[in-house]
Amino acid sequence: MKISFSKVDCSGRELEYVTRVIQSGWLTTANMCLEFERKFADFIGVKYALAVNSCTAALHLAVNSIGIKAGDKIFVPVMTFTATAEIIRYLNADPVFLDVEYKTSLLSPEILEAGIKKHPNVKAVILVHYAGQSVNMSQILPICRRHNIKVIEDAAHAFPTKYSGRYVGSFGNITCYSFYANKTITSGEGGMIVTENKDTYESIKCMRLHGINRDIWDRFTTMNKWEYDVIAPGFKYNMSDINAAVGLAQFERAEEFRKERERCAKHYFEELEQLKELDLPALQCNWHEHSWHLFPIVLTEESPVSRDEFIKQLNARGIGISVHYKPLHRMTYYRMQYNLLPENFPNAERRWQGGISLPIFPLMTNDELFYVTNSIKDILLNK
Repeated sequence: MKISFSKVDCSGRELEYVTRVIQSGWLTTANMCLEFERKFADFIGVKYALAVNSCTAALHLAVNSIGIKAGDKIFVPVMTFTATAEIIRYLNADPVFLDVEYKTSLLSPEILEAGIKKHPNVKAVILVHYAGQSVNMSQILPICRRHNIKVIEDAAHAFPTKYSGRYVGSFGNITCYSFYANKTITSGEGGMIVTENKDTYESIKCMRLHGINRDIWDRFTTMNKWEYDVIAPGFKYNMSDINAAVGLAQFERAEEFRKERERCAKHYFEELEQLKELDLPALQCNWHEHSWHLFPIVLTEESPVSRDEFIKQLNARGIGISVHYKPLHRMTYYRMQYNLLPENFPNAERRWQGGISLPIFPLMTNDELFYVTNSIKDILLNK
C-alpha cells in the first residue's frame, strides 16, 4: 500500500469556480477574491479580510503594518517554519527565540513571561497555533497587554480552529493564514490576513500591491478613473482570482474537511495511545475546536529504534511522513546569527530528536489508517 503524507480533495466546486474566472477574461485580483475575503471575514467574525499570495506575505505585511523598524525585537517560538522568523529579518528587525511546551509545541504563558523578563523591550510576539491547536489566548493576551506587546497570530495550521468557542483570528491585532497545498484548505498558493482595525486594513490593502492607493479591479471597472498614486514602497503580494476560486471552493467545505481530519486523529489516539514508545499530541481543547492540520508524535526513550530508522522503515512500507519541525535554533542561519544553543530550548529539542508527523488528510480511508497504525505497532513492538 502507498500512502502519501498529504492529499488534496478538490471534488467540490473548484473546477466550476476556476472556469468562471477564465471565462470572465480577468484572471488576477477581482470579484472572486472579494467574495473569498467577505465570506472569510464573516466566518471568522471580524470586520476585514485581505487575500494574499502566501502566508509568508501575510506575515510580512502584518509585521510591517505595526510599525516594526530596524533593530526592533519580536518573540518567535523556535518550533515553527522559517517564514515566521524570516519576515522579521526583511525589516532588519530581530527575532527573539522562545522554547515551547513539550506536550503541545505551543508557546505557554510561563515561557512568554520568562522571555519578557529577560527581554523587556520586545515590541511584539508572533503566536504560532501549532498543528491546528490554539495557544492559551485567555492567559497570553493579558500578559501582552500588560507589557504593551503587540500580537500577530500565525494561523498557518489553524483554520478552522477555535479557542473557547471563538475562531482563531478574532483575538489578536492581526492573524495570518496559509492556503498552501497541504493545509486544511488550499488555494494552491495563498494566504489571508484578518483584522478588526480599519487603519491596519487600509495600510495592508495598500502595501500588498505596490503601495498603490487604488486596487486594480477598482481602476479597471470604473470608467475614466484610470489615475492612481503610489503612496508607499509596497510589495507584490495580491492573490489572483484563479487561486481565490480554488480557495473559495475549499472554504465552503472547511468544516467537512475538519471533521474528516478529526476522524483520522481519533483513530490514531485509539490505536496508539497505549504505546509507551510514543508520546501523542496533548489535547488541551475540545475535539471539535482543533483543526488537525498535523498529527505529530514523538518517539520516547522506550522506542527500540531511532527516529531516523523509524522513518526509514515507514517509508519502506510506502507510508509518507514529515517532520514538524527541525526547530529554528538548529538552522544554520539563525544558529550563527544569534548564537543559539540547543540547551536553551530543551522542549523543542526533545520534540525534534524524536518527532514525526503522521499522514492526516480528509481522503484518508480507514484501511489506510489501520495500515499506518499496524505498521507502527509492528516496528515498535516486534523489533
